[in-house]
Amino acid sequence: MAKKESKLSLAQKEQRTAYKLLIPALIILAAVAFYPLFEVFYTSFTDRVFASGTDDAPDFIGIENYKSLLGLTIQQLPPIIDPNTGDPVIDSQTGRQTYERPVRVLPRTPVRYREWFQFSFLGKRYVVGARDPEFMKAIWNTLVFTFVSVFLETVLGLGVALVVNSHFKGKGVMRATMLVPWAVITVVSARIWEWMLQPTRAGLFNMVLSRLGLGDGSLSFLSMPNLQMPTLIAVDVWKTTPFMALLILAGLQLIPKELYEAGRVDGAGRLRQFLSITLPLLKPTLAVALIFRTLDALRAFDVFQVLMGNRMYSMASYNYYQLIGNRNMGLASAIGVIIFIFIAVFAVIYMRLMGVDKE
Repeated sequence: MAKKESKLSLAQKEQRTAYKLLIPALIILAAVAFYPLFEVFYTSFTDRVFASGTDDAPDFIGIENYKSLLGLTIQQLPPIIDPNTGDPVIDSQTGRQTYERPVRVLPRTPVRYREWFQFSFLGKRYVVGARDPEFMKAIWNTLVFTFVSVFLETVLGLGVALVVNSHFKGKGVMRATMLVPWAVITVVSARIWEWMLQPTRAGLFNMVLSRLGLGDGSLSFLSMPNLQMPTLIAVDVWKTTPFMALLILAGLQLIPKELYEAGRVDGAGRLRQFLSITLPLLKPTLAVALIFRTLDALRAFDVFQVLMGNRMYSMASYNYYQLIGNRNMGLASAIGVIIFIFIAVFAVIYMRLMGVDKE
């Protein structure tokens, strides 16, 4: 009995010592992380102005900033009727029925809505209005950028990791070389790509396309709407694929070689080994890589800011625009909170779907 009590007291002492050692770290974490996070949450409910130069306290406005950012409405567009015939007016160029302008249909008071996009459903035309359509576009841009870039980086990173994990001459040089794009600062790499994407023959891509007879050397990758997003994704994939490859390579190194030897003895080919051994054992590593990369992609700023400026926003670059350009600190804080929520949701989804919390 005395031995059990002594063991229990020893465990309690060790537990108390561990808590005491953790207290300084928790205090520092609260000071550098929790307090700024709380400050951003609080500021998002105010009309605080950045660098206002006055000591006046900001007014508490509740969720008005969130309403302004996320306010949406859907209105049906009535067709334009010819007063003489009473029939819908048909556009002579497109041959399609014409509709009222959204500015006449969307609510104007007490809150003004502006057109975000239009769509047809069951033979009727609708317009989606937003109080801040630029932010809604920024959300869409960020989600498309995140899904496509992370998918491509994961697939290409897995391929690169499998190659450099095999045995061949010059493997060490190959591993060092593949990290060069990731080692370059994002702003620097974006500037390099901006030069290569110049809409003249001074740009590398236009020069190559012109030499191949595929253009006149004036293709504007950063101004044409249908090329802007693919260009941003290509730049990000070039830079960040080595990061994904490095994380996946670390996971491949942890898989015991004996499992592959046992698989070969059982007659499993390369594809079967990959599907039955490599992928299942890589699942925790892939989950970590996806969480890290998705977190970075959802708050992508430098690529959008350097290459696009005000032509196309991500959520983070629109946050910068509102804070620095408009000095609207309350609205910018609300954008920061929304980005935080997106990141938290994606992290939970990854952990649930890939079973990281059960590993």
